[in-house]
Amino acid sequence: MTSHPAALTSPAALRNRGPILEVLRRVLPARGTVLEIASGSGEHAVHFAAGLPHLTWQPTDLAEDARASIAAYRDAAGLPNLLPPIALDAAEPSWPLTRADAIVSINMIHIAPWPAAEGLIAGAERLLAGGAVLYLYGPFKEDGRHSAPSNAAFDASLRASNRDWGVRDLGEVAALAGRHGLDFEERIAMPANNLSVVFRRRAT
Repeated sequence: MTSHPAALTSPAALRNRGPILEVLRRVLPARGTVLEIASGSGEHAVHFAAGLPHLTWQPTDLAEDARASIAAYRDAAGLPNLLPPIALDAAEPSWPLTRADAIVSINMIHIAPWPAAEGLIAGAERLLAGGAVLYLYGPFKEDGRHSAPSNAAFDASLRASNRDWGVRDLGEVAALAGRHGLDFEERIAMPANNLSVVFRRRAT
């Protein structure tokens, strides 16, 4: 925690960071740089960088206030493997870096238009070598159905806020990934009706 005025707080991040870290410890590589897309407040980035000291963590966010928050948490934590945040728009066809050893995106694709998901998957195809992991976390529909009434209500609230937002169907995301050289590897049930989803870059 930090008292810096720029530091934002996400209750969801504080609740889910432990279970997510357990999965990341298992699926991420032994070394290298992990690119986090849409890092938000930065609380996840600090927690994961502290828990995975063998990896270099690169946080990003499109929003200036989020990057300021990430920087505040980074300064307070003083972790040598946590890099300064950079501006990145997942939907853009060009990103400010050209490679990563893994990509992580938490609670992003449902709070963004579908082109952001398309851009994320396309970016993973560009940046990841064969065998590298793309990890997604959040609520998903499966076979067109919500996993719980709370997810259906959340989906309705998202679409009421922005008609281009909404909980995505895992099958559609997996099909998109497959078209970009990423194989669906694992679906892991998480607390609060969320999923961890692991894709692996196909060898080229």
